[in-house]
Amino acid sequence: MYLSRSFCLNFCFVCHIQRCSKQSFLLDDAVKDFKQLQFQYLIGVDGGGTGTRVLLVDKNGKELARASAGPSGLMHGAKAAWESILTAIERAFAETGISMPVLDQMAIGCGLAGVNNKVWADEFRATNPGFAGLAVETDAGTTLLGAHQGQPGVIIALGTGSVGEVMYADGSRREVGGWGFPSSDEASGAWMGLRAINHVQHALDGRSPMDTFAQALIDFCGGSRDAVFAWLGGANQTKFAQLAPLVIEHAGQSPKAKNILLDAGLEVEKMAHALDPTGSMPIALCGGLAEAIWTYLPEKLLQRVTKPSGDSAAGALILVKKQFLKS
Repeated sequence: MYLSRSFCLNFCFVCHIQRCSKQSFLLDDAVKDFKQLQFQYLIGVDGGGTGTRVLLVDKNGKELARASAGPSGLMHGAKAAWESILTAIERAFAETGISMPVLDQMAIGCGLAGVNNKVWADEFRATNPGFAGLAVETDAGTTLLGAHQGQPGVIIALGTGSVGEVMYADGSRREVGGWGFPSSDEASGAWMGLRAINHVQHALDGRSPMDTFAQALIDFCGGSRDAVFAWLGGANQTKFAQLAPLVIEHAGQSPKAKNILLDAGLEVEKMAHALDPTGSMPIALCGGLAEAIWTYLPEKLLQRVTKPSGDSAAGALILVKKQFLKS
């Protein structure tokens, strides 16, 4: 999910995972025999704590549009999640020039952060605004489906939150991490932001030297010690994750920023080993922070990681096929 108990695969300041030549295969597979149903459109949703991305295809499996909106991770509530999803869908149809159809003409697959919380997930399903078909999974689950085209493999997803998941040859799955911020979500944007703001606190107290990295963070929070206090008073997972771009930006000059990224790489390595101790399965590094962390991974892990074949929204289409389309 995606992913996981709190994952957010997708990060607002980094571009989406580039589509590769296999993306069309994912879409074709997800909507094979789609015409057997009455649905006119199929939608894949990748919903995290920072943003929502949707992929719209027609009944023949042709990709029509991609669009995005605000967060739809369930930690923000079912109502807010549906509002973001519907906004993204409306934007997707606007791009095509097609009038927004009634919802009962659509089947939708949602890979959402927070689905592991049963209460949140049940509320989300119960407030379906009218889609004829609804399939719900963690964003880790849909990322896993998309990354390996529904085949066995490992994913480690890094965004606002983080999680690792594996699907074995027998179809069973296991997840590590993703326990939720601030106790978990190692190597995520929020995890980085929490460590970055701790550096600010030390610098403002004189416990460590003031550097350009700390000053940039202070400026982001409002420019003063009092502003940092005020910022912290309203900080949540999403706001901490918004500091991650500054960590990445200053990693070349600030030892502190660089160490945060190196530590993130070590956390990714721990997740990889926990998911695949034999080191025999493909590992796809996914999510908005994947590219930024890539060069900070331990050398041994670098030899194993790959880019995903498809993203979480494409995986959500596969989810819809598995749940609603019968061969």
